[in-house]
Amino acid sequence: MISTGCPAGIGPEVAVSAALRLRGVPCVLVGDGPTLERARELVADRLGARGRKPLVPFVPGARLPPVSYVQAGPPLRAKDRRFGKPSERSGAAQLAYLEEAFRLARSQGWPLATAPVSKEAIAGSAEANCPDFRGHTEWLEAQDGADHSVMCFAAPRLVTSLVTTHVPLAQVPAALTVEGVSHAIAELVGLLQRLGKPKPRVTVCSLNPHAGEGELLGSEERRVIAPAVAACRERFRRRAELVGPMGAETAYRKAYAGVFDGVVAMYHDQATIPMKLVAFGEAVNVTLGLSIVRTSVDHGTGYDIAGRATADDRGMAAAILLAARLAAPAPPAHARPRGRAR
Repeated sequence: MISTGCPAGIGPEVAVSAALRLRGVPCVLVGDGPTLERARELVADRLGARGRKPLVPFVPGARLPPVSYVQAGPPLRAKDRRFGKPSERSGAAQLAYLEEAFRLARSQGWPLATAPVSKEAIAGSAEANCPDFRGHTEWLEAQDGADHSVMCFAAPRLVTSLVTTHVPLAQVPAALTVEGVSHAIAELVGLLQRLGKPKPRVTVCSLNPHAGEGELLGSEERRVIAPAVAACRERFRRRAELVGPMGAETAYRKAYAGVFDGVVAMYHDQATIPMKLVAFGEAVNVTLGLSIVRTSVDHGTGYDIAGRATADDRGMAAAILLAARLAAPAPPAHARPRGRAR
């Protein structure tokens, strides 16, 4: 199931392109039919025969075609889907696409991949009636009724989780709790195991420079982060190797070099800056802790390039493929590889 994001951005284009290009993964696009058809026409030339046939509507209970779509809400007027110019109505529409895609994914037991939305357009649309919208992660946690959610990013050479997400930086210290850090560690360990690391090596970042320098630069490491690491060591025992709190600059450098399989960050940019430096466009955003699998691209709406048929669909394709992989049943214990995965 794929929610296609802001109709004025590159979301419909990359979603349609990736869905048509992939083989063996049936995709249901949730959005605005005319917008998705326009996106198909944009990418038709580079996709060849696969891009020339009109998209077909999704029929519940019928055999899934390779690609189909769901019209969520009434079709948009042309002025509400102008490239690069989100409107009041398109702000509400992209939230409606997400809501319908989530509803269908949960009812069908399918994974959900999401194209980028505009937080500003959704929060600023009176029609959307969601002035506190801060992002997919927080919204999906609330809709799902989950007791927690954890944002992660996964790329071939770097996997990371975040303790806090879309929180003003000044509020991060107060937002850190032993429970929150523990959730971020535990969910990352589970993700790494699903990705083929039977005994993952995880390092946990400090909040303050140089891990606080013996509390000269802050006490969050002693009060919050170290207790969470200790609790998770006890929980996982021989099923994971946990280190920290460690200065973030060292943690990410060592993880990229292969010393660690994953890194737990304390706040948004602590994770996303190194991730986007080394894996922009190939990293997949994964929301853990929900009742469904949810993945997304690691980029935004791309209003500046919308409609030019130049948007790269590889991030969307990676999100779809990882969603399908994580939703597949885990192999039985006797079928899993033994020893440390490399």
